Parts: sequence; structure tokens; C-alpha cells
Amino acid sequence: FALLEDEREAVCRGLAARHLPAWVHFPDVERVEWLNKVLVQAWPYFGTIMEKTFKEVLEPKIRAKSVHLKTCTFTKIHFGEKCPRINGIKAYTKEIDRRQVTLDLQICYIGDCEIHMDISKFNLGVKGVQLYGTLRVILEPLLTDAPFVGAVTLFFMQKPHLEINWAGLSNLLDVPGINVMSDSLIQDFIAARLVLPNRITVPLKKNMNIAHLRFPVPQGVIRVHLLEAENLVQKDNFLGAIRGKSDPYALLRVGTVQYRSKTVSRDLNPIWNETFEFVVHEVPGQDLEVDLYDEDPDKDDFMGSLLISLVDVMNDRIVDEWFPLSKTTSGHLHLKLEWLSLVNDQEKLHEDKKGLSTAILIVYLDSAFNLPKNHFEYSNGECGTKKIKNNKYLKKMERDPSSFVLLTVGNKTQKSKTCNFSKDPTWGQAFTFFVHSAHSQSLHIEIKDKERDSALGTSVVCLSHLLKDPNMTLDQRFQLDHSSSDSFIKMKLVLRALNVEEPDPQRVKAGVNASRLGPMHVTEKAGNQQKFSSPQVSKVPPMSKDSAALESLPKKDSGEDLDTKDSSGAPVPSETVSGLDEAEGKQNPEHGPPSALPSGAAAMPTLPVLQEMRVAPSVTSLGSLPSSCFELSSSNLDIHNGTEMPLGEIQLTVRYASIRQSLVVLVNGCRNLVPSSNRGVDPYVRIYLLPDRRWTSRKKTSVKKKTLNPQYDEKFEFFESLENVKKRTLDIAVKNSRPFISQERKELGKVRIDLSREDLIKGFAQW
Repeated sequence: FALLEDEREAVCRGLAARHLPAWVHFPDVERVEWLNKVLVQAWPYFGTIMEKTFKEVLEPKIRAKSVHLKTCTFTKIHFGEKCPRINGIKAYTKEIDRRQVTLDLQICYIGDCEIHMDISKFNLGVKGVQLYGTLRVILEPLLTDAPFVGAVTLFFMQKPHLEINWAGLSNLLDVPGINVMSDSLIQDFIAARLVLPNRITVPLKKNMNIAHLRFPVPQGVIRVHLLEAENLVQKDNFLGAIRGKSDPYALLRVGTVQYRSKTVSRDLNPIWNETFEFVVHEVPGQDLEVDLYDEDPDKDDFMGSLLISLVDVMNDRIVDEWFPLSKTTSGHLHLKLEWLSLVNDQEKLHEDKKGLSTAILIVYLDSAFNLPKNHFEYSNGECGTKKIKNNKYLKKMERDPSSFVLLTVGNKTQKSKTCNFSKDPTWGQAFTFFVHSAHSQSLHIEIKDKERDSALGTSVVCLSHLLKDPNMTLDQRFQLDHSSSDSFIKMKLVLRALNVEEPDPQRVKAGVNASRLGPMHVTEKAGNQQKFSSPQVSKVPPMSKDSAALESLPKKDSGEDLDTKDSSGAPVPSETVSGLDEAEGKQNPEHGPPSALPSGAAAMPTLPVLQEMRVAPSVTSLGSLPSSCFELSSSNLDIHNGTEMPLGEIQLTVRYASIRQSLVVLVNGCRNLVPSSNRGVDPYVRIYLLPDRRWTSRKKTSVKKKTLNPQYDEKFEFFESLENVKKRTLDIAVKNSRPFISQERKELGKVRIDLSREDLIKGFAQW
């Protein structure tokens, strides 16, 4: 049926989620086919320019790096016929400064390029590259004269996925085990230059100061309190049958920074009570990712994941919720998230009693001047008199140093890149440190020579010096100790206090809706952890949380009013309603028939996951409407057919998850169903989002055997914008799973809900 109705759409659904472009999943990501056509036309000319660059620029630079590379020659440079493709572009205009334009490009490159080089009779080469990731492009500042944009800043939000096919002697890197290591090394190389917080900034206007564009002050800090989890899936088993308890731990990640929690042994309801802090450089853009694993001696088993939008945490300031885990059958995770703003206020620098950070130090490492060639060229400021007998070693000592910098605050040390063979190295990097006590802590700097691992100079800066400046900033040259008398290092130090601001009382909090699903990059797991690439929408009943909230709703007969006050004490998960209407009499007592739907509402909601194909129903049941068709309002609880005979009730929880861009329908259960035969009924629930009545878009619960009061607790999602959902009608039917040739009545009852009349953001739970 799917192929007959829409062959193209059915084929697209058969693709893995990570192969679908971003514009399929998100309505604010635009297709740019015109730009891809421009790239196809310009690619041969770009290849010619790159071939010339490799020969005239890159080859001389490689030869100058080392004596062993003097014979380096590119023998073949061909960039192939396949050019990079942009799967979608998202433009930000509301959440950013008015003097900039921010674009997110979903880049995919599956290239047939071929590059070969000879080094001392050895042939090395690459004969294919695959690369895809999200590249952010920031155009700022916008100017009133040509070229209208001052500079372009480029960086990847996360590590791009990379695969390389090697050729020649380097083909050894394709050996299993080695290929993962080689690709990850190159990924780390790219990350050190192109992944946040690292950026590439290209000035387009002369005399443009790009220092503040390359190293902007971070947006804020997210403090994550990893508290506990419950009802995690059992992963450990013995002899393949007997289930045991798991040993869960959590991996928390923002950008390239990742922390691992402690492991809780043999517990499916672990309690961690740990705190982690992350620097957030780009919002919107960066998200908090949490993955749970079961620690095993051989391979750690995946237990579920969570993706939380930091935009909502920034707006809510504090989020303390139970989040349902995705990509698993059960489990909830309790997190408390605090958004800490960076403020220039010394009064906020009081020490935290719990030992948490109170400030952040940003170090902009610029350059150094007149470094000594070796660590004993100068001793206490005077030229050393040590004689070297080995002439070969003496020549090595006379070279300019290849220097890097170690920066330390407290017990955290960070290392800069290495500048080769220069007495005046320029690093141009930024580093961030969490500060617990600005009055007592210091920044320790040590410049070392890579080849001899010896110190070329040190410096200590007390952070209390920053407090003397009203802006808590120092931008100057610092004299190096244990070095030459005219050796300096140039840095800019910025200290900012961490402050939790009061949330806006008028704003509706996102709460548990801060968790979201979307196309994620392939996540490389180190060591014995597994790799997974595409998100899966959780369609599994979260048993504990929903059941607890719904059990608190009192049972009633079909004619009684439903009192929802008792449910307020239960914790509210994502599938339940945060606030139920307590006074139903205030609402319109009954709804009219659903209004005519516009033609545009027939658009198929795009699902980001592959749907499983089920056995098709009979042709007659596809086109036929049941005789018992009713309208349900939020207050009209008594449902009757034409003969005033009640057919039973169904309990539903409906809300719109704005972060996921989806309508969430939770089918809780039915009661007092009317049997259609003497042998009993096997009820299940079928859901359509009208006017879309295609079989491929229908949702269906499991079948409950021989019961008139089935309990389902199953969740379904329709991925559609809120504007379109408000034009739609939910069509929900309770059906009897009967034998194919049976003459029994299939329909047990039906309900229609006009979504244009409901407050979907607030949601509702109703019999």
C-alpha cells in the first residue's frame, strides 16, 4: 500500500535516519539545491586551483619541515568528479546579535579524490574520503560599505565523521584496528583546529581586528547534577537466559569535552549524586548529551541516551526533572541543570561552601618573544659556559626551539600547540579554567622545548591581580622567569564570575521538554564501547513514571466527573500532563463536529526513523468508516451511541512537545468495553492524525488478550509543526483483533478529538 500511494516517500523511509538530510527532520532547515548545482559546476575549477596550491605551496612547506621530507613530491593530484554536498542550511536571525549572520551547513562529502606522493622511494596516498558534519559559518560584523561583511568565522559544532581510504604504503592504515586509530588521529587533528572552541576566522576587510571574533567570551556555563536513574534495562545475563543486574555509568558530553561518572555496581536504580561543569561557547548550537552504559569486562552495553537543548536550560535557568531515556525500552534519568551566566561583578566571587566553581578564567595565549635556544643558554639571566663535545648535538642545540606552553590552574593543566623552530612563536589559542577561589589561586605558565623537553621560561600570575582592574582583565606582556632577561610572553586574561540569575516568572518553562531528538552525528566511542549513528524515537511505554501518575487518578464509573487534584503530588514525566484542568465545568460543554480542514493539512508528517512494515489490513477495512463514530470534548465524559448505550471509555494523555516538534499521544488504557462476541475480545487501539488516513502513517498499540479493561501505557509521536497540528483531528478507534475470516464486529468504538480546540502546549489527560 505504501508503494502504491507514494513510491518515493516509501523508499525514503527505507533509508537509515543518518542518511536523510536535515531538512527532512526540521522545518527550519532549508534545501539549497541551487547551491549544490553551483558547487557541481565550479568543482572542476576548484580542483585545478587546489592542484596548483598543493604543488606550489604545500609541497615546499612539507620539504622544509624535516631533512627526511626533502624528497617529498606529489605524483598525482586529482580531486575527482564528486563534489561536497550541502544537505541543508539553517539560518539564525532571532537569537543572535543584529550585526551578524549565523548559518549552520549540513555538509556531506563522499569523494573519489586521489592524491599520491613519493617520499624517499616510498609511495603514500589517499584514494577516497568521506566526511560529514555540521559546519557553522558566522558573518560578522555587518558593515555599511563594501564588502558589507568584516570577516567570516568557520568551525564545526562537533567532531565531523571521517573515513579515509588509503593507497600505496599507507594502505597499511586500512588494516582493521589500525584504520580506526588513524582516522581518529586525523579527527583529533581537525578538532584541534576546527571544532569548538577552536575557530578559523578570515578577515574580508583590511585592518579588521579579528581577535575578539576568533576568541569570543563563552556564552555561559552549564552545571549538571547527575543525581539518579530508575528502571534501567537489564543488560547482564548469565548463560544467555538468566538476567542479572547491570553496572551503570554515565558519559556526559558538551562539544569535545566529555566526563565519565563513577560506576554503580549491580543496580538498575543507581544513585550518583555527582556534579559536572561545562563551558558553553555557542547557544543555540551546542547540546548536552548523556549516554548510559553497563560496564562489562569485554564490551560495555548501551543502556539509553538523552539529548538536552541548552537553549531551554539557558532560558529556564534551573531545570530539575526526570527525563525519559531514548533508544531503549525503559528508564528515566534525574538531572538538575543550572545555567550560570558570566558577569563582570566582583561581589559574586564569594567562595562556594560545596567546593563548586565560582568563576571562570579565560586565557588568550598570543605569542612569546626572544626565547632562548636551549634551557642552559641562560642560567639565572647569565650566559652559561657549558661546553658540548658532540658536534652533532651542538648543531641541534643551535637551532631555534620548537616550543609549546603548559598552562595550569589548580589541578588542571592544558597544553598549547607546538610552534616549530622559532624564537618568537605565535600560538593564537584560547583556554578556559574553572576557578574556585580567585583571591588565592594562580595561573602557572611553563614554556617547554618539544625536542629536548626542557623549560625555556616560566611565569606565575596571581588571579588577585585581575581583581584590581574594574573589568577583571589583563592584556599585556609578562616577563618570563628562568629565561633571558628580554624574554616575554603576551597574553590576555579575563576573569568572570559565575552567577545563577532568577528565572523570568512570566516565561513558561520547558522543563522535561528540554530533551529532544534529532539527527545526531556518528558518535565514536573509545575503547570497548559500541558505536551508534542514528537517533531512534522512543515508542516504548515508560512504565514506572506514567503508571504512577495515572494510578493517582481515582477510578470512576462512566457517569461520574473526573477529579484530577490527587494527581498533583506525583512526579510528572514527559508523557504526562504538567497541569490538568481541575474545573472542567468552565470549558465549553460540548464540541461541534470537526471543521473543514484546509488542503495543506494533508501534508504527511515526516518521521525521522525507519518505520517497520506490518501486515496490511483488509482492503475493506482501509476504506470503510465504522458506524459508531463519536466526538470527544475535554468535558463531555459520557459517550453514547444513537441508542444511548455506552460503549466504554478510553484514557488518553495528549500534549505537544515543542522541542521535538511532535504531537505526543499516550494511550493509557480502556475500561468497560462492550464485547462483540461471546468468545471475548482482544482489543487494540488504532490512531490516525486526520486527514491523513494512509496505512503507513497509522499508529497501533499492542493487542491485549481476552479483556474488556486493557492497560496499554504506550506512547506515539506525530512529527509535525504546532501550526499544522492545530489544523488536524485525532481519530482514535478501539478494535478487536479477530481472525481474518471471522464475521465478528471489528470496531468496538471510536473517538475524534478536534485539536484546534485544545491547549496542546499545556496538554490534557482525559477519559
